[in-house]
Amino acid sequence: MATRRRSRGLALAALALSGTLTLAGCNGDSDGGAAGPASGTTSGTTPTATAAAPSVTPGGVLPSASAKATPTPTGAATAPGKPKPPAPAPSCDHKMPISPDEIAVYRYTPEGGEHGLIVKHGNWDCPGPGGAAPFVTVGGETFISVNEDAKITALSPIVASSVSKPITLHELSECLMAHPDKGLVFHYNVDHRGHIETLGQEEYTS
Repeated sequence: MATRRRSRGLALAALALSGTLTLAGCNGDSDGGAAGPASGTTSGTTPTATAAAPSVTPGGVLPSASAKATPTPTGAATAPGKPKPPAPAPSCDHKMPISPDEIAVYRYTPEGGEHGLIVKHGNWDCPGPGGAAPFVTVGGETFISVNEDAKITALSPIVASSVSKPITLHELSECLMAHPDKGLVFHYNVDHRGHIETLGQEEYTS
């Protein structure tokens, strides 16, 4: 009796084992094969993204590192431009024409019974280092008659003033006789006879 019970227990155990194996085989068939870790994953780790493949150039060649364009730096300071040269100063012609209404007066003379001035014609030259332009005489001395009632204005050294003041022909003649050959510059006008009727001092030259 005991032997029959043992045989029956062995048969039940074998049957239970067979059912377990069959269940394990169904689980494997539903997965399409033996159970195992999913492709691309490892046990206990999080799947990582696959690195993107480098792009291929139209010729089928991978671009080399030397072929990469060098980036242009942003915010780079540009070199300052060269300063413009100063504008040229107005040219000065040393051969300017003789002034038609300016003379350098040197002396007074009553020659021929008329009042007369010994003068030289000339023109204004280029300004010097101090900015003043000298009156340059041309040719020799010339005699010009002057009316006794001529309107005359003068300044230093004939009068003690830097502003033109009216004077008489007598005052002018006395100054020229006391200090001849000063070459004082005057602008002048003449009447129909060619006699000076207006005379205005412009500048003192020693």
